[in-house]
Amino acid sequence: MASRLYQWLDSRLKLKSLEHTLLDEPVPGGASWIYVFGSATLFLFILQAVTGMFLALYYAPTPDHAYDSIQYIEHEVWFGWFVRGLHHWGASAVMVAVGLHLLQVYLYGAYKSPREVMWMVGVILFLIMLTFAFTGYLLPWDQTAYWATQVGINMMGTLPIIGGFLVRVLRAGETLGALTLSRFFAIHVLFLPAFMITGVVVHLFILRRVGPAGPWDETLAKQKSETFWPRQVYMDSVVMVGIFLLVASLAYFAPFPLADKANPSDHSFIPVPEWYFLFFYQLLKYIPGSLESMVTWILPAGFLFVLLFLPFLDRNPVRRPAGRPVTILAGVGFLLIVFSLLGVSLKNLYAIPKSDPSVLRGQQLFAQHHCAACHRIHGEGAKVGPDLSFVGDRRPDREWHLRHFSDPQSVSPGSIMPKFTMSDQDKYNLSSYMLSLKKS
Repeated sequence: MASRLYQWLDSRLKLKSLEHTLLDEPVPGGASWIYVFGSATLFLFILQAVTGMFLALYYAPTPDHAYDSIQYIEHEVWFGWFVRGLHHWGASAVMVAVGLHLLQVYLYGAYKSPREVMWMVGVILFLIMLTFAFTGYLLPWDQTAYWATQVGINMMGTLPIIGGFLVRVLRAGETLGALTLSRFFAIHVLFLPAFMITGVVVHLFILRRVGPAGPWDETLAKQKSETFWPRQVYMDSVVMVGIFLLVASLAYFAPFPLADKANPSDHSFIPVPEWYFLFFYQLLKYIPGSLESMVTWILPAGFLFVLLFLPFLDRNPVRRPAGRPVTILAGVGFLLIVFSLLGVSLKNLYAIPKSDPSVLRGQQLFAQHHCAACHRIHGEGAKVGPDLSFVGDRRPDREWHLRHFSDPQSVSPGSIMPKFTMSDQDKYNLSSYMLSLKKS
């Protein structure tokens, strides 16, 4: 049945020629695990697009409702927390995949003739991915998103000539507000996907025209060749499944909490960017104010210029790393600087104790409702009700706590605890505080 359906479609759509184009492409030197990063990046972009579409069904891009809509996705939508987790961790995974793909192409010298244009399109796709990260960061409309975006927009304002224009375009006004959020949402879900899909199509078209570069050893590349199917497809598929399981595990076991709702009047809040911007965030700490403009725009512009036009700047025809000492040493030096700055920044951040905002709000609710009049926590409070010092170990189920707050008799028959009239969000926050009360 399936064979006849395929034959019927092939007679009308010429599927065999498409199959030949996609699967019978020769891979110089044979299939290799080092070639999987391009397919991994494409897979993660598709994952981001699919999860983003489901999130957009419930998201409201207004300052009054954006934060609440994310809360609704997290706590009310069936598996909404998991989809948001996939989208969050997928964003980090795609940045890693893009970086590894660029690094592999750089190491193998695969940007050299006749693949210069393919490299340049790849760099543009990398910039689009960074823009995805920047525009998506504001959408939750929490304190971190608001103030990190404010800092990012202000940095763009230091650009000469066009800085003021860019700030007005991004903010859509004098301050960061409703039009800013609406504009960022439109850019994130409409403009950037269109640019990305176009760029990916062009990138793959060029790849089909010029073919893969293969290993840097030209002799090895000429000695052996095999088609994309089946071994390279198998390797790519294994990596895709592994990546999905990793991202899904992070989404399940390491949910990403929201900070407090954005408060434009709270100038004491110190934002921290995502990890892939942290090295630049750390670099700015070492730069005196007089040189700040150089670091905020001259240095990045110079780096992007070198990266974009690398095929024309590196005129050495040799692809072997040993035959390109200047290029390889420059790349190693750049990576050492980036990872050193990233390591210092992460060390400083983790040295500061942090609490989940939901836990802090739950602790405040515990005090507001005078729960200490009946319950003791770590020696403080009365002994009328059970000691809650380590209730998170005894009752690790959030659903139990939520039902207990709504109707204590439903889970603890004979309990003297009264029913609490509070919003679902307050119940969730109070349960977060209860779950945090553990021995370790």
